[in-house]
Amino acid sequence: MNSAKRAELFARLAAADPEPATELSYATPYQLLVAVILSAQATDKGVNRATGPLFKEAPTPEAMVALGEEKLAAHIQSIGLYRTKAMNVMGMTRLLLERHGGEVPGERTALETLPGVGRKTANIILNVVFGEPTIAVDTHIFRLANRTGLAPGKNVEAVEAKLLKVVPDQFRRHAHHWLILHGRHVCKARKPQCWRCLITDLCDCKDKTPPP
Repeated sequence: MNSAKRAELFARLAAADPEPATELSYATPYQLLVAVILSAQATDKGVNRATGPLFKEAPTPEAMVALGEEKLAAHIQSIGLYRTKAMNVMGMTRLLLERHGGEVPGERTALETLPGVGRKTANIILNVVFGEPTIAVDTHIFRLANRTGLAPGKNVEAVEAKLLKVVPDQFRRHAHHWLILHGRHVCKARKPQCWRCLITDLCDCKDKTPPP
């Protein structure tokens, strides 16, 4: 995909959804961080079902620590790897209180020292909370970047580096959400809905899916 096509791709996605947002439910940066940690290998809908009651009982870092790991695990047991995630959320929360006064830091290095927080999670927080033009490559974005020819790469690190290089500056702030939402709802893994895709004529994929 050449630069003109890339610019047109993002222009169309931007016109259709000027202010894209995460589908995770949260009220504070801390709650978003918890939700993102829980979302690994899980759907946003599944996470939201669990965090709705959880955040009512433990909306703050202090309340989460008071809740305790066992009760936290009980709240999130419908989510895969819930015991490991409960341990990570509790460890992250304690360090947040000890090192940052309970506030989510806006620096990558500080974020990535927290339990359960890797590069992808840090990218999401930096983008959504602090407005940085980062791009967190998940399975949806990895698939879409390769399938369309937007930013092909053999692994998520390669795709992220390519996207940061080729996405036009004016679109980089929201590129993450445009791509993840398009990959989640239109350019699906098994049956991409090419017949209703805004960018199908720009896409390099040769095997377009016909209408049902």
